[in-house]
Amino acid sequence: MICAALLLATSGTVRAVQEGGRYFPETGHNVTGEFWAFYQSVPDASLVFGFPITEAFVTNFPAGVTVQYFQRARLELRPGLPAGQRVQLTALGSLLYKPGAPAANYFVPGACRTFATGYSVCYEFLAFFDAHGGLERFGNPISAFEFQDDGRILQHFERARLEWHPEQPRGQNIVLADLGGIYFYKVGEDPVRITKAAPFNGIIEPQTVLDLRTLAFVAKAVTGPNDTQKVYVVVQDQTFSPVSGATGTVTVDLPGSPDLVYPVTTDANGIAIVTGIPLQGLPPGSLIPVYVTMSFGGKTTSATTSFRVWR
Repeated sequence: MICAALLLATSGTVRAVQEGGRYFPETGHNVTGEFWAFYQSVPDASLVFGFPITEAFVTNFPAGVTVQYFQRARLELRPGLPAGQRVQLTALGSLLYKPGAPAANYFVPGACRTFATGYSVCYEFLAFFDAHGGLERFGNPISAFEFQDDGRILQHFERARLEWHPEQPRGQNIVLADLGGIYFYKVGEDPVRITKAAPFNGIIEPQTVLDLRTLAFVAKAVTGPNDTQKVYVVVQDQTFSPVSGATGTVTVDLPGSPDLVYPVTTDANGIAIVTGIPLQGLPPGSLIPVYVTMSFGGKTTSATTSFRVWR
C-alpha cells in the first residue's frame, strides 16, 4: 500500500524549452508558434495571462477556432487576419460577467478615469490597469466596483476581472481572476486537455518550484507497545513532480516523553524516510501524531499523519 502510494505521488514530468516555443513545468504544457510569439511580446505575460493549462487545440466554442487556455486568459488564432493580429484574446470578462451587488460610488476626480462604456476605473485598480497593458490587454470596464459573494470588491473588464485582496502586501492588492480556467469548465471543454503534456523537444531545464506539497505516511497504522515505526515523506511541486533536496523535520509527539525530532532531506524522487523510531513503553491505545515540516527555495509546507499503539 505504501509503495503504491509513493509511486503514485512521485510520478513526474520532463521539463523542456526551445527557441520558437517553451514547455512550462509550472503547469506541464507547451506554448509554440504564433501563440508563443504573442506570449513573448507581452512583458508581464506570466502575470497577466498566467501559465498555459492546455495545449493549443481546435475548440467547439466557437466551432473550428484554434485556441489555447491559460490560467487567466484564452488565446484564439484567427488566420484570416493580417500578420501581427492573428492572435486575439477571448473576451472572457464579457462572456462570464454576471452583475453583482454594487459597491459604494468611489468616484473621485483625479483618482479615476471614465471609459467609452461609461464606467470608471479608480485608485489601485486604475494603477494596475495602466501598468499591465490597459485597454489593449483588458479591454474596457463593463461594470463599476461590485461586491463578490464573499464580500470582496472587484471590477469586470471585457477580457479580465480585477479583484481587491486587502490581505496581500501593499502594491500586490490587485489580483487577476483565473478566468481561463473558469471558462474552460463553464463551456464544457474536454477536461482531458488539462492533463500535462510531454515537452515538445526533450531538453532538460532546471525545475521551477512555485509551490510545495508535502505528503506523510507511516509504515504501520497500528503498532505494538514495544515496536518501531517508519515514516515516509514525499515533497512535490505545483505539477506534482518530485522536489529533490527539500529539507525539514519529522517530529513524533510521544505522550509523557520529549518529542522525537528527525532532520530529513528528500532524495531524487522527492522522498525522505525515517526508520527505526522507538516506541518502547508507550501506553496501549495511545494515538501518536507525527508532524512534518519541509522547506525548499524559500517556501515551507507541512503535513500531519498519525498511528495508534495497541497491545
